[in-house]
Amino acid sequence: MPTGSAARAAVRDLVAAVEPYDPQEAAHQAWMLEWIDSGAQLFRLEKPSTPPRHLAVYAVLIDDPTRSIMIVDHLLAQAWLFPGGHVDDLEDPRSAVCRELMEELQISPAFHPQTGDTPFFLTVTRTRGRHSHTDVTLWFCYSADRNAPITPDRREFGAVQWVPIDDRHAWPDGAYDPGLERFLGKLRACLDGGGEHRFAGGLRPAGA
Repeated sequence: MPTGSAARAAVRDLVAAVEPYDPQEAAHQAWMLEWIDSGAQLFRLEKPSTPPRHLAVYAVLIDDPTRSIMIVDHLLAQAWLFPGGHVDDLEDPRSAVCRELMEELQISPAFHPQTGDTPFFLTVTRTRGRHSHTDVTLWFCYSADRNAPITPDRREFGAVQWVPIDDRHAWPDGAYDPGLERFLGKLRACLDGGGEHRFAGGLRPAGA
C-alpha cells in the first residue's frame, strides 16, 4: 500500500493532468489542487460523510460505434448517474474506478484510447440528502460494448440504460449529476475532434 505522501502525489498528478473544458472546470481544478496541497484528508474514512470532503470516481462507459454511454439509476442518490463510488484510504483513483466497475457491474473494460487512464473531467459537487457532503470527483472514460453481458448490483441500481451522447431527449426523466451537460459538451468535442481536444484552451492533440 502506498504511503500517505505517495497517495497524495498520485492524486495531485491526476488532477493536474486534466485539460479544463471551461472556466468552471478550471476553477474546480484549481480548488482541488489547493485542497490537495493543504494536507487535508483526501479519502473517506467513515460512511457516509467523514471527512465532509473526499474523493470519488465515475466510470463513463462509451460504445463508440453507436456513440452511446451507460447510466445507472442509483437507488441511494435517487438520480441517474455513472457507475462509480468513493476512493478508499490511500487508494489510487485509477484502481478505485476499476474496482467499482467490477463490484457494481462485474466487468473490467479498457480505458478509452482517446483518454487513457487520466481523468477526462473533474467536478466538486455538494451532494443532496440527509448526509450531504462534498464529492471531489474524477471522471474516467472506458471503451465498452453495449451488447456485452453485465451483472448489475441490484442493491445499488434500480436500472441500467445505454443512452445516446448526442440526443438528451432520448434520456430518461429524473435527476442527474449537475456537471453532466458540461461533461457531455467536453466528450462531444473530444470524440468529434478525432482524438483532439477542443476546449477553452484551444486545440491540441489528446495527451499532449
